[in-house]
Amino acid sequence: MTDHEETTVTDLGATIWLTGLPSAGKTTIARALAATLRDGGHRVEVLDGDEIREFLSAGLGFSREDRHTNVQRIGFVAELLASNGVKVLVPVIAPYADSREAVRKRHEQNGTRYLEVHVATPVEVCSARDVKGLYAKQAAGEISGLTGVDDPYEVPTTPDLRIETDGRTVQESAAALHALLAERELASDALVAAGPQSTSIGAPLRREGGQASGRSTA
Repeated sequence: MTDHEETTVTDLGATIWLTGLPSAGKTTIARALAATLRDGGHRVEVLDGDEIREFLSAGLGFSREDRHTNVQRIGFVAELLASNGVKVLVPVIAPYADSREAVRKRHEQNGTRYLEVHVATPVEVCSARDVKGLYAKQAAGEISGLTGVDDPYEVPTTPDLRIETDGRTVQESAAALHALLAERELASDALVAAGPQSTSIGAPLRREGGQASGRSTA
């Protein structure tokens, strides 16, 4: 970009971190929003937690210390991309508040935009979905340390957006998140539809601070 070219919303980078329990719908919402943003001309990356574990954080376990290290590595990569004009969607549990706050502070120190979104699906709903079979394995005693069951999940107290999911569509969730980006001048008000309009995963959306509300699935 030259000095004579005008910066538009598609040029603005940001990290959008979607935190929540396993099977809450974080990745599903992130990929739906990513498709919409790409259709609108944005540069977008989705940092999938499983892929990060395989390629960037191989060797780390699930102790509190290892979880913190994993989140900081992801936060570093996200901030690097976001500072160079990429919308970075991070559907990663990040169960501890201090880990999430450290990522936020890294972004703030570098002047990089950062939004935290809590995909607030109840554990009972997540267990019923059980996309990866983790809840069944934990119940059978095959694994331990499952976030929200026998390992802590510290619920965000002041996220930029809280998505309470219960029987709504993926598209409604993604649209609510897109509306937040538009409110923060990171996307245009016009929403570009992407994909089918009836995919269901999960309920009402609540914008923190009472600014706006909607409905969602996650």
